[in-house]
Amino acid sequence: ALWWSVVTATTVGYGDMFPQTAGGRLVGIAVMMLGIGFLGVLTAGIASLFIEHRLLENRGMKPVKVKGHIVICGWNFRSEEVVAELRADPKSADLPLVVIADLPEKPVDDRDLHFIHGEVDNDHLQRANIAGAITAIVLSDDRLEAYARDAKSILNTMSIKNLNPEVYTCVELMEPANLDHCRMAQADEVIVVGELSTNLLVQAALDHGITRMVSELVSNRYGQDLYKIQLPPGLVGRTFFEIMCDLKEQQGILCLGIEDAEGRNLLANPPADRPLAAEDRLVVIAPRRPELQ
Repeated sequence: ALWWSVVTATTVGYGDMFPQTAGGRLVGIAVMMLGIGFLGVLTAGIASLFIEHRLLENRGMKPVKVKGHIVICGWNFRSEEVVAELRADPKSADLPLVVIADLPEKPVDDRDLHFIHGEVDNDHLQRANIAGAITAIVLSDDRLEAYARDAKSILNTMSIKNLNPEVYTCVELMEPANLDHCRMAQADEVIVVGELSTNLLVQAALDHGITRMVSELVSNRYGQDLYKIQLPPGLVGRTFFEIMCDLKEQQGILCLGIEDAEGRNLLANPPADRPLAAEDRLVVIAPRRPELQ
């Protein structure tokens, strides 16, 4: 009877046993109905848990538990390009991304992109686990005027640095006049969109077509790219000219400059006889991210 009840309730129905009396068949009907109802409730319950979890995740209602990730603060018309560029580089292709933005749902269909709904404040930054992030990208809010955009970006930067002073923060500004304020907020790197566009326009007017090369170098999705790499032990103590010649001849890599250990001083086209230390980094142009030994 126990075997038959289990086989019947689970709708397997081997048919090796079955009730033969009227009483047994009445009990069988009850077992069958209860079995179908139990399975329906169980299946619906499990499905609803998965759906609810996915729905809350897509709407940015759940905190993330990833570490070593990049936090993107804000969302504008350039944000999808930012995500696409990050995914085009092997260094960040599989890196978790967390977007904090006032959007109704997750903006990009990316398995490793997580979404937090809301403004960039202490609560949402903690839900994005800013303490475990390696980099934060602060994007300007296109819904505001230029000065208000920069003010909001600077405040967001201060909030980020207050919770995690060690996270490397890249900030997008609209006005060059706000650059000093952003640096006072301890931003590690600031991109002034208006100033950069102006410089490129002037350069295009003076040297026609050169901006196409600039666009290629700053894009990870096509052509040659700019990279910053650690100096291999075998190249320590050699001059910049010797390293430049060897890398170009052996691996097709063009050296443009060097950066010191603190990352504060970047020297483009350094003197040919300048020796390189173990802490120096090379700024190079290559078709893909170099892995020098």
